[in-house]
This record gives sequence, structure tokens and C-alpha cells, in this order.
Amino acid sequence: MVHENGVMPGLNRELADFLRRARGQVDPSRAGLPSDGRVRRVKGLRREEVALLAGVSTDYYARLEQGRRITPSAAVVEAIGRALELDEAGRTHLRDLIGLPSIPAPRRARSAQRVRPGLHQLIDALDGEPALVLGRRTDVLAANRMAKALFGDFEKIPPKERNYARWIFLDEGARSLFADWHDQARAAVESLRFEVGRDPSDPATTALVAELRERSPEFDEWWEQHRVHQRTYGSKRLRHPLVGDLTVDYESFVLPGDQDTMLYVYTTAPGSPSRQAMDILASWTANPSERRA
Repeated sequence: MVHENGVMPGLNRELADFLRRARGQVDPSRAGLPSDGRVRRVKGLRREEVALLAGVSTDYYARLEQGRRITPSAAVVEAIGRALELDEAGRTHLRDLIGLPSIPAPRRARSAQRVRPGLHQLIDALDGEPALVLGRRTDVLAANRMAKALFGDFEKIPPKERNYARWIFLDEGARSLFADWHDQARAAVESLRFEVGRDPSDPATTALVAELRERSPEFDEWWEQHRVHQRTYGSKRLRHPLVGDLTVDYESFVLPGDQDTMLYVYTTAPGSPSRQAMDILASWTANPSERRA
């Protein structure tokens, strides 16, 4: 028996959903397919077109999209990724869902993550620039003084709720802070989707997703779209309650020897109004001894 969405009961629903949605997002005119004269009733590619582009049989691809427990070779997975025009994050997510990661990852520890003292010292030394340390499922592990001044004091949030994705969706202050809230919130969903693909059995991640789907209509809608992306750099536009509008750029760094921990550093363009706003924020939020100096 096959359900209406084409997924067979008890099989790999995540893989089936991802393939079906990725297929629907490909522009057939850009795929280089010969015209067959048929009227397209749905957007995106047909199953047989994906199979043709990937060099596999239509039956084989159909069984894969139904969530059948088959394991394609790395070459076939790569060909399907090209046919679906997936970026690197999308291809990694596809390999994860199939069970064919490109680099075998060690078993991930379930213990609570801790930030070593040297890393605390590093982000505190970046006092003129906001810096955040995020762990698995975007848990906020540490923030320096400027990050607290720019975004909010995460240390005032109960430890079990101290999560970036949870904060951006459920905290009204975060919604009013980001001038581009929809872009930032969607990015959080896509990053969390990527995280789930890497470690689908993590109960804490599963619980977080379930809570956000229940409490946030936007999260639930975007989660259903099954888009993945891992943003390693970019910009955010803010309406800060103290210093007004500013734009910050960010770069992220995976910590050596700890693939589960990311350092995010936020900067502003030299001489820009955003830089002036950041300097004012640094001055206003400095402790009394720093202000006297």
C-alpha cells in the first residue's frame, strides 16, 4: 500500500519527502531536458526526468523516492544531487538521509556540551565585536559582553531553553530586534533541518523540533518545506532598541577537534553608520570602570 503522498508505510519518510520537494523546486527549462510536448500539471521535474538526468532507471528512482530501504552508491547519490540542483548542504543532507555520509563521523557524545576556559577567554578578548558559541541544535553555549548587548542576555534564559532557534521563534524581543526576521528565522529552520539529518536519533533535537512545530506556525510551515542550508557567513539587519538600525556581518568557524561547536563573530564595516552604532553600544553597555577609562 502507498499513501497519497507516494510514501510507503514504515519506510524512509524523511528521504522521500526531501526528494519529492527538491524535485518540485527544479526549473525544467534550466535542466536541459528535451521537450516532449506534454503539458506540465505540477511544477518541477517528473520522476522519470530526474532518473534520466541522473542516469538511473525510472523504477529505481521511484523506489528511492518512495522511501524504500535501498542504498545507492556514492556515484548515484552524487548524480541525483546534480539532477536536483542541490547545493553542498543539500547533497550532504541527501547522503545523511540515505545513510551514506561522505566522511564517516564518529559517534557523537550525548553529554552536555561545555565551553573550555580558553574559548571563554578568546570571545571575551573580542570585546569590541559580538561573539557567540553555538553547540548542537544551535544551543547557545557562550556569549561575550557585546553579543549580550546586541542580541540579549542569554544567561538570563533557563539553561534548557537557551537555544538560538527557540529564541528567534518564541521570544518577542527577537522578532522585534531583527528587521529581516523572516530571513533569519528561515535560516534557523534550514540549519536545524541539516542538523536533524546528521543525527536523527538525538532526542533533544527531536523534542526541540516538536515544541517549535507546536508553538510556531511559521516554523511548522517552513519545516514542512524540507529545505536545508548551512550558512557559514552572511549579514543580519537589526532594529536595536538602544542604537537604532544597523547591519552586522558574521563569519562562523568550526572549532578544531569539535565538529559540534561553532564560533560566530559579528562585525561591521569600518566607518559605516553601523560601526558608529556598534561603538555607541559598546560605550553605553561598558561597566563603570571601563566608562571612566
